Amino acid sequence: MAATGPQEIKLFGKWSYDDVEVNDISLEDYIAVKSKNAVFVPHTAGRYQKKRFRKAQCPIVERLTTSLMQHGRNNGKKLLAVRIVRHAFDIVHLLTDSNPIQVLVDAIINSGPREDATRIGSAGVIRRQAVDISPLRRVNSAIYLISTGAREASFRNIKTIAECLADELINAAKGSSNRYTLVPGLLGVIYQSTQSLLSFAQPKVTANQAFSAFFVESSDAHEPAL
Repeated sequence: MAATGPQEIKLFGKWSYDDVEVNDISLEDYIAVKSKNAVFVPHTAGRYQKKRFRKAQCPIVERLTTSLMQHGRNNGKKLLAVRIVRHAFDIVHLLTDSNPIQVLVDAIINSGPREDATRIGSAGVIRRQAVDISPLRRVNSAIYLISTGAREASFRNIKTIAECLADELINAAKGSSNRYTLVPGLLGVIYQSTQSLLSFAQPKVTANQAFSAFFVESSDAHEPAL
């Protein structure tokens, strides 16, 4: 009997991980699609929540799957979520004729917000300061917004959630304006208000600088007057 080499790992036995590329260098370490993170089914039962940042090692398709299990009646139904993702990926392939894993990666890259605003100040004087968002939070926000958009689109709709998820992934991957992640409700309002604040030529700082400035102002506010 001829010896066979190691079997290539393909998602659901169909989609290869070999040709998937992360085109954003800042997110390479936080979107787990490399060969060491390749899985047949997005159900590893790993304890990724036990330690900080460990969830970055969770396969990205499994992170999307677990994000679908939100709102109490859906908690724990991971096999249902896996089936939804499998159907959505089949639809993505039929509509785009491309690897749905690559479509998911592009959708996450395009959906994660790059900057936000934090509150600085104390004692009643509070202002908003623009800060950069860390790569892991960009991935977290993108997955949350994609799953939320698909869930809301399928509610009281004849379309299934798999079809809505496929539409959301395709629109987000190609940067279409017809997607939930473009102006996601409250985040969009905060972003627009932040941009209006930045129009006054306020220098952008990192989150660490913003928090250090906050603590400096807090300590100054509590010092006794001479």
